[in-house]
Amino acid sequence: MTVQNQSFELKKVLRFLNEIGIDVFEKVLETFFLPGLSLGPNCLYIDFEKLLYPGDILHEAGHLAVTTSAERKIAGTDKMASDWPSQGEEIGAILWSFAAAQHLELPIEFVFHPNGYKNESKWLISNFTNENYIGLPFLEWAGLALGKERAAKEDKEPFPKMLKWLRD
Repeated sequence: MTVQNQSFELKKVLRFLNEIGIDVFEKVLETFFLPGLSLGPNCLYIDFEKLLYPGDILHEAGHLAVTTSAERKIAGTDKMASDWPSQGEEIGAILWSFAAAQHLELPIEFVFHPNGYKNESKWLISNFTNENYIGLPFLEWAGLALGKERAAKEDKEPFPKMLKWLRD
């Protein structure tokens, strides 16, 4: 898919990832967990011909964003731990992708489409739109965002605003 054929939303996502330091490379992919997407060392590989849901890019980017910088450098290689991501990192990536969609002013359904998240998209949308941010303690612990109480104490904006987009 050429840049001219990409949707407005996809262009927004790709520009955002470039701005925060997650590289994206177009690549023909034979194997992948999500259609048309694969993780690499501090990067995402996208096969635009096989990509079904552009919102999945934010979820995969979330995996890179919430993991440590040392682990980001080995993502997608045989050096990465076989049990990566942890459950905390998985829910952190889901919440991170919600924050990114909010930041980019994309509809929540862009990320949480009906064919993703093990048929729990509606449940996630319901929780997040009601400000029940499952996974927020992980993002706070990782130094990426603040809950309402801590944000008020520190005179900063609470989640879904992020303190930073990449974990140290």
